[in-house]
Amino acid sequence: MATMSRWHGAVLAAALLAAPAWAQEPESVADAQEAAERWLAQVDAGNYAASWRDGAASFRAAVPQQQWEATMRQLRGGLGSVGDRALKAASFTKTLPGLPDGQYVVIQYTTQFANKEQAVETVTPMREADGSWRVSGYYIR
Repeated sequence: MATMSRWHGAVLAAALLAAPAWAQEPESVADAQEAAERWLAQVDAGNYAASWRDGAASFRAAVPQQQWEATMRQLRGGLGSVGDRALKAASFTKTLPGLPDGQYVVIQYTTQFANKEQAVETVTPMREADGSWRVSGYYIR
């Protein structure tokens, strides 16, 4: 029981620490969400080369363009067209596991595809050195 209380305490502490960061960055969240939605429109249209070019520098360094395009053709081709996408959550953070500290917004959408009734897309824009927001990560489950 003590382990469970400690776990709940850690979750509560993390939630309390994360909430002020988001509250202090509402403009960042809105700007990042706008960038994510522009980027998703490219992906939805099958313009994977443009989505790669418009991704964050760290994203382009981590994933070669040809690999990105092939992976997206396979992944998104199997899912079919987007029917509906709704914002589920968006939160500002300065740290993410395995990534350098920076300014990130983790955005989740509940998405309906032609061949998958419900999926969760996670799009993670980051603020680049020039102040622009660019997608550094994309994940569907």
